[in-house]
Amino acid sequence: MPHLLVTPLSSLPGVLDTHAPSHLISLLSPEHMIETPAGFPPDMHLRLGVNDIVDPAAGSDPPARRHIDALLEFSRGWDARQPLLIHCWAGISRSMASAFTILCDRMGPGREIQVARAMRERAPHAQPNRLLVQHADDALGRGGRMVQALNSMGPALLVEEGVTTLFPMEDL
Repeated sequence: MPHLLVTPLSSLPGVLDTHAPSHLISLLSPEHMIETPAGFPPDMHLRLGVNDIVDPAAGSDPPARRHIDALLEFSRGWDARQPLLIHCWAGISRSMASAFTILCDRMGPGREIQVARAMRERAPHAQPNRLLVQHADDALGRGGRMVQALNSMGPALLVEEGVTTLFPMEDL
């Protein structure tokens, strides 16, 4: 069954061993970016150096359209035979925004609220980075529907670190 996994950095080694993903996406601040894990194919590891900020003026390396363009190009090369694993520092914001983007892209226009509600059900702690989602909304031509779908999720459960969350494509 094709699925995405979202996890915090602290759980990455165990999730790699347990789920054997074919693709890996790392979203970390540039100064904390990891190397490709030993034994994982480097060409199947997308490393996006981006800080978890929602106001471009609030700091360096904010989410940008180029990050979403790279994410979409990489994820469209995933054949879904094995899991795609996404992580950030805590598994709450950047990685959840990336999963939301990939799921909305795969599910097609008009399913944004359905994807957001499925995300909230599976990940009460999810708080997708709004700036990443705004760029994704623009890139996918969704006319604000992805951002509106985030509003339909309601508030996230406040945690310091998320838990590994599986998103089966066929259950959405």
